[in-house]
Amino acid sequence: MSEKPLIKHLYTADPSAHVFEGKLYIYPSHDRETDQPTNDNGDQYDMVDYHVFSMESIDGEVTDHGVALDMKDVPWVKQQMWAPDAAAKNGKYYLYFPARGKDDIFRIGVAVGNRPEGPFTPQPEPMKGSFSIDPAVFVDDDNEAYIYFGGIWGGQLQNWEGDSFDPDGKEPEGDAPALLPRVAKLTDDMLEFAETPRRIEILDENGDLLKGGDHDRRFFEAAWLHKYNGKYYFSYSTGDTHYLCYAMGDSPYGPFTYGGRILEPVLGWTTHHSIVEFKGKWYLFHHDCELSDGVNHLRNVKVKEIFYDDDGKILPAK
Repeated sequence: MSEKPLIKHLYTADPSAHVFEGKLYIYPSHDRETDQPTNDNGDQYDMVDYHVFSMESIDGEVTDHGVALDMKDVPWVKQQMWAPDAAAKNGKYYLYFPARGKDDIFRIGVAVGNRPEGPFTPQPEPMKGSFSIDPAVFVDDDNEAYIYFGGIWGGQLQNWEGDSFDPDGKEPEGDAPALLPRVAKLTDDMLEFAETPRRIEILDENGDLLKGGDHDRRFFEAAWLHKYNGKYYFSYSTGDTHYLCYAMGDSPYGPFTYGGRILEPVLGWTTHHSIVEFKGKWYLFHHDCELSDGVNHLRNVKVKEIFYDDDGKILPAK
């Protein structure tokens, strides 16, 4: 398997990979050249549309199916259509995406299509009660669907510790419990939250919540959930320390116990991923900045095979 960028004609990042109809589909964000300033709010990540890509085999050709959703077609969006995800249920396909609304607050939108590659027709308003970024949708074996989300700093999760947006919200530090990502079950039509989002507890080896000062292990962004041998694996990025980590649990709601690192820091500031089984093997999709020689907002998608040990632990990717 090549370690080279999968997609070379566009800058792509934050790859959400799924197997639909026997093919591997990749739903990344689409980086572009921008004159926006580089800062902790992520203004340099100024994306406006989504392309969908597919592969018949892991080493095969990558097909670009073109623009599946454009910002100009989503009435509530002002800017920054960041990392998306997709899901299939009820014979339809759903594209979930975060974006800043006209009030500069991130919400999560959903668009519906008849094919995995789209095109997708967006709902006219964001999902009710949604906030922050990085939606990831997991459809369990019983056909119940859950949405995972959250990202701090520019992703605004720190502004939502109360019942409404607090512009002065800060990330906890020191021994205070770290900010927690969120999960909510989705309605059967996949278009709204079926419940108030819950906090996802990520625990250390002693059963205590990870601390705000534990930047090597605490959640920052890039939630993902997959299931392996009956266990639920919640994986995520530590953000400013640039690790991809995972935690294991017995329920899609958690709690999850920290399990270790999946990937060490890559070239570029961000790290964001997905984990998927395809033709009997497990793969980690992620991004770095090889194509742009390290320009942090011009990224490219890569894939590598991952493995589990006899206890179900994910072995660190090379």
